Amino acid sequence: MAQQDDLFAPAVVPDGESLTLGHYAERAYLDYAVSVVKGRALPDVSDGQKPVQRRILYAMNEMGLAADAKPVKSARVVGDVLGKYHPHGDQSAYDALVRLAQDFSMRYPLIDGQGNFGSRDGDGAAAMRYTEARLTPIARLLLDEIDEGTVDFMPNYDGSFQEPKLLPARLPFLLLNGASGIAVGLATEIPSHNLREVAAAAVAMIRHPNISHAELMDHLPGPDFPGGGQIISSPAEIAAAYETGRGSLKVRARWKIEELARGQWQLVVTELPPNTSGQKVLEEIEELTNPKVKLGKKTLTPEQLTLKQTVLALVDTVRDESGKDAPVRLVFEPKTSRIDQTEFANSLLAHTSLESNAPLNLVMIGGDGRPKQKGLTEILREWVGFRFATVTRRTRHRLTKVDDRIHILEGRMIVFLNLDEVIRIIRESEEPKQALIAAFGLSDRQAEDILEIRLRQLARLEKIKIEKELQSLRDEKAKLEELLASDTVMKRQIIKEIEADAKQYGDERRTLIQQEKRATFEARVVDEPVTVVVSQRGWVRALKGHGLDPAGFSFKDGDSLYAAFQCRTPDTLIAWGSSGRVYSVAVAMLPGGRGDGVPVTSLIELEAGTHLLHYYAANAEQPLLLASSNGFGFIARVSDMVSRVKAGKSFMTIDAGAAPLAPMPVVPDAVQVACLSSSGRLLVFGIDEMKTLTGGGRGITLMMLDEKETLVQALAFGAAGLMLLGTGRGGKPQEETFAGAALEPHVGKRARRGRAPDTRLKVSALRPALG
Repeated sequence: MAQQDDLFAPAVVPDGESLTLGHYAERAYLDYAVSVVKGRALPDVSDGQKPVQRRILYAMNEMGLAADAKPVKSARVVGDVLGKYHPHGDQSAYDALVRLAQDFSMRYPLIDGQGNFGSRDGDGAAAMRYTEARLTPIARLLLDEIDEGTVDFMPNYDGSFQEPKLLPARLPFLLLNGASGIAVGLATEIPSHNLREVAAAAVAMIRHPNISHAELMDHLPGPDFPGGGQIISSPAEIAAAYETGRGSLKVRARWKIEELARGQWQLVVTELPPNTSGQKVLEEIEELTNPKVKLGKKTLTPEQLTLKQTVLALVDTVRDESGKDAPVRLVFEPKTSRIDQTEFANSLLAHTSLESNAPLNLVMIGGDGRPKQKGLTEILREWVGFRFATVTRRTRHRLTKVDDRIHILEGRMIVFLNLDEVIRIIRESEEPKQALIAAFGLSDRQAEDILEIRLRQLARLEKIKIEKELQSLRDEKAKLEELLASDTVMKRQIIKEIEADAKQYGDERRTLIQQEKRATFEARVVDEPVTVVVSQRGWVRALKGHGLDPAGFSFKDGDSLYAAFQCRTPDTLIAWGSSGRVYSVAVAMLPGGRGDGVPVTSLIELEAGTHLLHYYAANAEQPLLLASSNGFGFIARVSDMVSRVKAGKSFMTIDAGAAPLAPMPVVPDAVQVACLSSSGRLLVFGIDEMKTLTGGGRGITLMMLDEKETLVQALAFGAAGLMLLGTGRGGKPQEETFAGAALEPHVGKRARRGRAPDTRLKVSALRPALG
């Protein structure tokens, strides 16, 4: 322990400050986290670039690698970036350069790459010594105004060079190309967008600063991915995600049906959703048709076998014909031309990443230098503010230069008006500069310029040129001053520039936004009667037919019958966990035959630390009364509890110390609800007092319970009344019908205490009486 205490003993840092190792580690990690967030992983709202991207683009601009320049080796660019601005690994810098050049990663690539820069299938780029790079034409929108006083510069890592803090972006590149990154405690996932739409939204924001989110979405309806595809989320879902800055969009591939000879056809995928490649889709098809036994299992699961049979019955051949002429061309040939084309497409969408989700997490470094998740309105408002500041700085910088040039030219005009006198002063004076200043009232700068004039510039035509240039500069000065003095004129100028850039660099939208239902595919199941047999230990099987004798069911040693449910093959088996989580298994997926079946836990992914308590199999529309031992309950349908994932869904809110009770079916003629407590009290109330919760929850209070009392059962029953089940004298099982007048003393409002039944039975359970 002494050694452990020494670890956190006060330490003396170089500046003499005393602090514990724990505090030092906290400070050091916080510094590291801030460095990663601000210096590596997150883009800036102003220019949309991460630091490494910004440094690469600036370095290439300084190297003169414009769009019309001859490209140079990527290794030379990386070397310049590392040596001057970015002291990190060469591979990380090259990876960033490669991404800026990939047209399948960037909606508007900023680098024109020559050579192998990778593929959408995950192939890496060639080594940097083989590839070449230069800037693309659109990159000038980020760099053209860099030398016009538009942004601040700061020293590089060793103080030997200056680098820009931001690039003077003429358009919101954060939205144009998007970004993806993981920092410490923060992550960002910003999709790309169409340039024309982003420009239109920015112009709308400038014209109407208080524009509503809905009006903004009219101009910018959603992402525009480099690879096209289709967004099938509803406009309301897209708008909600952009309003908060966080959400998930449903996306899918686009395809066409190609008719072949003799009535044959094939489905050809031509556009893929983001983060999906042809290679990935082919691997998924291979996994479906040739599945591997899962870890911890001895054989393939029934679900794997069903999927395998389904896909093999539909798909005959899969080919990737992508190439130079067609960036994406995945060909799927059906087993037979008689297969329904919609069913064929849905099966592919449902079981592969041809349909998936695209996350949206608009986290960035804001104008205040802090990382934050922002909505679309806030992003555009901050960028517009940055653009106004940039154009203002550019205008002032230009005005300073114009004033300086006017000042110089006015001095030169004095020379031409007094040429002989100026020449005399220069020839005769020992200090001509001071003499000129004294004689003509010149400034020091004007006098210096006059002394440096070449004789050829004293020609008569030069005076005309100066007068024309002076007039032009004075006109420009007036416009610049008007620009700085009037917000209206400034707005007009910025809008004009944005619209001109949109016209020059804009293109058509690639991604279709059209709402569609999520693709689902269910294997066709023969609708026939079955009996689902569940044992006390959770083993399950489905036997054909109804009316089977339970005495004929066999079980493993020590196991016995939990329940037998008469249902049909399209129905669902629901299992309730001790935590209130529910799991669903299609009855058609259950094993048949005369064996003992399989454990339900082998068909689901049970939550850690929980166990299964109850089971029920029925059709989707069957309502069930769900209750917990601490007296809460509600009604829900079987369909409300069905989940697409094996991990189930959290459905019943179970308080500490409580447990879910066995689900009870709500019979069609149910008019009342009966509740039985552990002390034998019975409460009956109208079923109209119950609540139906399709999304689950805790429910409402069914019965008032004492401190150590629990709810044993809650069920709905009809006009025929109740059956009380219990034991009589000698512990012999007996049952008694309670209906009409016998129920009256127990009828009350929900959440009351109820009273013990007037019977000689020791009541342990209830069931609806048969009419």
